[in-house]
Amino acid sequence: WKNWVIRGIFTWLMIGCFGLIIYGGPLALMITVFLVQVKCFAEIINIGYAVYKMDNLPWFRSLSWYFLVASNYFFYGESLVEQFGVLINNVDFLPFLVRYHRLISFSMYIIGFVWFVLSLVKKYYLRQFSLFAWTHVALLCVVTQSYLIIQNMFQGLIWLIMPVMMVIINDIMAYVFGFFMGRTPLIKLSPKKTWEGFIGGGLATVVMSLGLAYFMCQVPYLICPIEYSAELERMTMSCEPSALFRPQEYGLPDTVTTWRRILGMKETVTFYPFFVHCFFMSLFASIIGPFGGFFASGFKRAFKIKDFGDLIPGHGGIMDRFDCQFLMATFVNVYIHSFINIPTPGKLLQQVFMLRP
Repeated sequence: WKNWVIRGIFTWLMIGCFGLIIYGGPLALMITVFLVQVKCFAEIINIGYAVYKMDNLPWFRSLSWYFLVASNYFFYGESLVEQFGVLINNVDFLPFLVRYHRLISFSMYIIGFVWFVLSLVKKYYLRQFSLFAWTHVALLCVVTQSYLIIQNMFQGLIWLIMPVMMVIINDIMAYVFGFFMGRTPLIKLSPKKTWEGFIGGGLATVVMSLGLAYFMCQVPYLICPIEYSAELERMTMSCEPSALFRPQEYGLPDTVTTWRRILGMKETVTFYPFFVHCFFMSLFASIIGPFGGFFASGFKRAFKIKDFGDLIPGHGGIMDRFDCQFLMATFVNVYIHSFINIPTPGKLLQQVFMLRP
């Protein structure tokens, strides 16, 4: 019970902090994503140093952080070019950086690559190459996913907030159902996980996510894409809600319509089209999302550690809280580009300005 109370208190504290960050706007969210990314990278890399005992090698810690900087330069640069093309073209020296952004990014990586080769020490070859691979896997898992989170955010804050809340809801409800009703073990990688928690948490996630989506669809601040306005010379989050966030009437099968008519009910149903997408995202968060946690559990067991860190009492490190979030962010980004992403006037204007010589 003591751990349950501590975990509960810090869960609500984190949710409260997340609410304040949302209130702070897109810039506050971007800074938060960057800080979380850096902390997650540090936790993963520190495990690598402890496993391979590389503290006595010169430059290797610096190399890992250099690759993090180079990766962020590439990914954040890609975001800035895509979202702020109009603004960038109005600043004298920035078009040069935009034009040669990928060349500069590649050059930065090559510098790190050559630096690594020159730092090789004969008796530590295997350990050095192992840690080099470890660093790149950490970059793939953390930096790439962070970039996708920011990409999702520019589609509208709802595409960042809803997936995050789905994972949080699933984690809390699976813990509650497992704590009070758990009897049947779910997976050996995580002995405390139970089928009761998995199923109960999944059903609760779907229902509660749809309820949360109902309120969020009515807030323009959350549903409007984040775009740069050349007229106002600032980022804007105001728009006419798209059809996705406006209530629509839908017909029902004849049998259902007949029964509704007999019962004196309306023959059609009205709901936000976003509910359909919310349903599928909540299914992913409930069924596939937990496997991000199972993967992290297997990783920690492989190296005989309890948590990635000890920053958050009752929860462990930052990576312990974001193992499922990164997987969810990737799915949402793929989902948006597959089923949602429709060019807006702002995005088309950005592309036109990027074509100017």
